[in-house]
Amino acid sequence: MTLAETEVYYDPFDNEIAIDPYPVYQRLRDEAPVYYNEERDFYAFSRYADVERGLSDRETFISGLGSTYEFIQAVKAGAEIPAGLFIFEDPPQHTVHRSLVSRLFTPRRVTSLEPQIRDFCARALDPHIGVGRFDFVRNLGDQMPMRVIGMLLGIPDDDQDSIRDQQRERTDDEETVADIDDFIEHSSRVFSDYIDWRAEHPSDDIMSQLLSAEIQDEKGVTRRLGRDEILTYVSLINGAGTDTTRRLIGWAGKVLAEHPDQRRLLVENPGLISNAVDELLRFEPPSYNVARQAAQDVEVHGRMIPKGSVIMCLPGAANRDERRFADPDAFDVSREVGQIMTFGFGAHFCLGAALARMEGRIALEEVLKRFPDWEVDWDNAEMAITGADLRGWKSLPVFTDRS
Repeated sequence: MTLAETEVYYDPFDNEIAIDPYPVYQRLRDEAPVYYNEERDFYAFSRYADVERGLSDRETFISGLGSTYEFIQAVKAGAEIPAGLFIFEDPPQHTVHRSLVSRLFTPRRVTSLEPQIRDFCARALDPHIGVGRFDFVRNLGDQMPMRVIGMLLGIPDDDQDSIRDQQRERTDDEETVADIDDFIEHSSRVFSDYIDWRAEHPSDDIMSQLLSAEIQDEKGVTRRLGRDEILTYVSLINGAGTDTTRRLIGWAGKVLAEHPDQRRLLVENPGLISNAVDELLRFEPPSYNVARQAAQDVEVHGRMIPKGSVIMCLPGAANRDERRFADPDAFDVSREVGQIMTFGFGAHFCLGAALARMEGRIALEEVLKRFPDWEVDWDNAEMAITGADLRGWKSLPVFTDRS
């Protein structure tokens, strides 16, 4: 019996699938656009239009129990979501908390970071010129995003390596990344002292702004943020701002090594690099599952989904839906990419998307200036698949000079 003759099967915790999920995604779109996994009790949306609806229809598909399968299960078991974790909220709480964070990531503020980001990239890459090899993740992806977010938050430069290592250890651990109590304990352990210090020494950074910010909460009361809320905000911004970009940079090294013709186009025409970042985000999204919960009974493609059901929206499947993208399995840096599901859609669209795109563009520009050709050292590359939603590279060493 061939694979095509077996019943389609999808489990986001099956690492054999996660290594290369795209053949399974194709079958889901074609054979089971509303797939049900009985053992784990979730439904999966794989077509672009359905993922778009799952992420934007806030009346039918809610985020109030979490946006990952693991967190939803933890909340169902009695765990409480920390105050301020707005990616796991619905209105009116989500509206209040997101509006505050959106004021911290203005286009002017993001654009002003370009010189520092470019300088960080140069400092990370220059020591490897003439050496013949470097690691896209260890030597760049681990370094630059952490420096950028640390600078935004107001964390001293000398302390950022330690925070990065703690964050990475946690997000590479399938057990702790899904543990709400661990999230709270980790936030307190890592950021408490910095918040206390910034309270006494305010500056022009996000942590200082959070300490002085006033919000009108869902009850109409104007107040300052509580310390636990600030801890949650800082931990969330730090994790989201470093991990996604780290994975994007790793995928850039892997995908462009496998498509040397597209890499040459970028060397010859650097003006395509910004578009190439969008194509990378379409082709290999760092987060490949986003969860929602059905707020009511809903019928999709003739299948009734009961109220309370967990919905897994698959951005990686949606981004390769031939109903939306021509020749979707081809990596084409000249493609008119358009809207992708990598950063979500609707009210929960990622607030850091513009910053991640800019970091990816600058990283590629600086890499290609120094290393126009490379091959992956597959004997020493290591993939990192964490839980049901994060997929990327823990290490991606490359040869830059085979001679």
